[in-house]
Amino acid sequence: MQILLLNVKYSANLGDGLLSECLEAELARQPGVTAVTSLDLAGREAYGDGWRNRRVALAVLERLPGMLRRLVTGVALRRMARRTLGPRCRAAMGRADAVVLGGGNLLADADLNFPIKIACALGEAIRAARPVGVFGVGVSDNWSRRGAALLGGAIGRARPVHGAVRDARSKAIWDRRLQPRGVPAASLCRDPGLLTARHFPAAAPVTGRIGLCLTDPLALRYHGAEGADARLDGWIADLAGRLAARGHEVAVFTNGSPEDRAYLTAMAERLRDACGDRLTIVPAFGAPADLAAFASGCALLIAHRMHACIAAYSYEVPHLGLAWDVKLDSFFASVGRGAYMIDPAASSPAEAAVIAERALGDGIDRATHDAVLNEAAADVGRLYGALRTAVAA
Repeated sequence: MQILLLNVKYSANLGDGLLSECLEAELARQPGVTAVTSLDLAGREAYGDGWRNRRVALAVLERLPGMLRRLVTGVALRRMARRTLGPRCRAAMGRADAVVLGGGNLLADADLNFPIKIACALGEAIRAARPVGVFGVGVSDNWSRRGAALLGGAIGRARPVHGAVRDARSKAIWDRRLQPRGVPAASLCRDPGLLTARHFPAAAPVTGRIGLCLTDPLALRYHGAEGADARLDGWIADLAGRLAARGHEVAVFTNGSPEDRAYLTAMAERLRDACGDRLTIVPAFGAPADLAAFASGCALLIAHRMHACIAAYSYEVPHLGLAWDVKLDSFFASVGRGAYMIDPAASSPAEAAVIAERALGDGIDRATHDAVLNEAAADVGRLYGALRTAVAA
């Protein structure tokens, strides 16, 4: 069986590539699978093949009224779907026996981005009469009327043979929005990124290294985060300085998005002032394997980015999540680490530094960790079972 994945594998945020490569690798292990390939919904074909002026675009879009913003992005997205995404999907369907939409936070509506892309891709799967599964996705409750028509219509017509989402909130939204369209209730599954340690070798640990992942506050605000303003800059620098003062090496990195790298550059001098010679600026990663290797070598990792935290968990590296999106809270709760979520708007850097030390001392519960990774692998197995049955029929 040849399986085609529809996702955002080549996103500048390498967390998307990490979960995509894990899902590819785990599906490839299933008996009878001969090939697994990913088709990036944004038309990218390699890591680094992205939108270099994305931060400028986000800044412009943030200033536009909502209706005008959706109009501008809608025109551009529909043109891309017609000229690039549609033809690529059409060609890929001819080589595939089954199609999987996932994982990642794909069932979301930020200016019709995913609704237009998913409607286009699933439309080609429907025309090719390929069985469709939806797996490992997050579902946001921000669908506009037009976005709901696109997403609901496409998924309803595709009649997925398997629908699995990554948290209870996503399931509730899926069921409420899609069951009226005849789509079965979703099941729950683990994020495939949890299998990182099973598919990417760990690097040698670096004693005392705390990985601090920076995310541009502009990107956080664009996706609805509150309190992501200039105060966050000071909070991060203060926390980094406190960790350095406690004798840790603070290694500052990003998941790869250009706006995050620009933010790191803008923050570098302030972080050097706070940390002195205990600061390391990590060069940009070129591929998900580099992000995974870095996370595996940390003593502790701190991030807004969910898949930086998921990779750390996979390698049994303690980690703190910085609150901004409910998906991050959901992940931490699902692995029993809710106590290690920190809201910079509600907790001081001093309090965060104390929690960091506690996380280092507590480590990761081995029994829970092993069970979670086994569940993640079993969930992929169930997806494959549903696809195999549909193809055979």
